[in-house]
Amino acid sequence: MTDNSMLSYFRAHREAMEAVERNLAPKISLAAGVLAQAFRSGRKVLVMGNGGSAADAQHLAAEMVGRFRMERRALPAIALTTDSSILTAVGNDYGFEAVFRRQIEALAVEGDVVIGISTSGESANVISALGLAQEMGCRTIGLLGRNGGKIGGMVDIDLTVPVQDTPRIQEGHIFMIHVLCDLVERDLFES
Repeated sequence: MTDNSMLSYFRAHREAMEAVERNLAPKISLAAGVLAQAFRSGRKVLVMGNGGSAADAQHLAAEMVGRFRMERRALPAIALTTDSSILTAVGNDYGFEAVFRRQIEALAVEGDVVIGISTSGESANVISALGLAQEMGCRTIGLLGRNGGKIGGMVDIDLTVPVQDTPRIQEGHIFMIHVLCDLVERDLFES
């Protein structure tokens, strides 16, 4: 890799992070407040995505259940991407579009927060699950990219990284996940 092409990666990353700061700071704060209120009320967070977004869903749930920076009680968060038996049984019996929806039907209750992660905002299985979550009285948040896609128009809070390049969108998502975790911990546990 030449120095110029490596420098272009740094430049694209900075531009994506500047777009996140410029466009999303108030929404990130709002989303953190929704998460903290849900935890305060004894509710949980359910999070999902496909591919790299599945890994990000697991990362978010791990930070909530384990810890981010503070020693504190575990927070109830479940990544809907981790149970291979559910994913393969539901995928086989109902189709891949239902793999998250069936888990929302089984696990979600009114007042939970359901987070969908999709770089395109067009993931059919995430759309289906978020739609059911809203019908059930859950709050919904989307970590999205590009123009937010269909998910951007349906969730309560859309955190859309407004760039076209999938790797930069994913970098924005992991950054926002870390900020959300930090804000939630400080809201709930800092005295």
